Formats: sequence, structure tokens, C-alpha cells
Amino acid sequence: MIPLEDILSKVNHSREKRNYFANLILDHPELLPDLLLICARVDDEISCRASWGLEFLCKQHLQTILPYLDQFMLLVPKVHQHPAVRPMAKICEYLVLSYYKEKNTETKKFLSISHREKITEICFDWLITNQKVAAKAYSMTCLYLLGTEFDWIHPELKITLENNYSSGSAAYKARSRMILKKLK
Repeated sequence: MIPLEDILSKVNHSREKRNYFANLILDHPELLPDLLLICARVDDEISCRASWGLEFLCKQHLQTILPYLDQFMLLVPKVHQHPAVRPMAKICEYLVLSYYKEKNTETKKFLSISHREKITEICFDWLITNQKVAAKAYSMTCLYLLGTEFDWIHPELKITLENNYSSGSAAYKARSRMILKKLK
């Protein structure tokens, strides 16, 4: 098999390339630990490409990452390049939606309380730091749903959204309005 890095060097934002990559990992799940290690090279551009591929994999088959959540949760707070933060935030959103909205039994089995607490911490960090709007929007959704379990989250989320509303982009304001409306 061609080394994973060589394959990743050809992955771009096109749906076709990301789909090819996701299917490769689905066909060879033994490559997932290596993919996570490449994602963890947070200062290297290839980590962004690896993150895009991981997001597409999780979109198609979220259960693939569940046995690796401990490794994933250690990785996510270290990710800092905007092109990699967005897919990590999206994966967190997939996990939270699967757990709280879809009530998926596999996700409920693997996504522990410590994982959910870590996602909460990460999402608040993304909301209050200089991130692109997509990561902030995914974080708002995660925090809203996590707040249905952890009662301290909704009041903090409300304060954070209200405090940052005036300086947010149009997209940030739109998502904030939607979440704030749900919080009332």
C-alpha cells in the first residue's frame, strides 16, 4: 500500500478526493491510528489535509473513530491552524449530535462523560478565541446540546454569545440569534 502521507499529499478540498480518502480508511481501518498521528503534527500542513480526510470519514461513518476517542480528545486542543480547526470542530459536532439528538447507542457507549466535558472545554475555547466562524458555529451547537446535560453550560453560553455578539460577523450573529432564541 502507498504510504498514508503520499496519499494525503494528493487530498484537497474537493469532495471527490476527500471521499476517496475516507473510503480508503474505511477499507483499511488499521490506518486510522496513523491518520490521527498525522493530524497531531499540528504545525505541519499535512495535518490540515489529514483533518479534512478525518472529517469526511466521520461524516460518512462516525463509528469508525469511536474506539479512538481518547486519542482524538488529546489531539483536538492542540490543533491551531484554521484549516484543521474547522474539521475538528465539525467532528465534535457530529459526536454531540449523534449522542444527544440521534441518541446513537454506539456513540453513547463510547463518548464518556470525560469526553463530553473535554468537548465542552474545547468548544468554549473556540468561542472565545480568534477562530473562524465555522468553528464557532459548530461550537455553539455542541454547547447548546451539552447544556441539556450539564446545567451550568447554558447560562455561560448565553453570556458568551451576548458579550461577543456586537463584534461577530454576520454569520456569527445569525447562529448566535438562533442559539439565544433556543436558550430563552
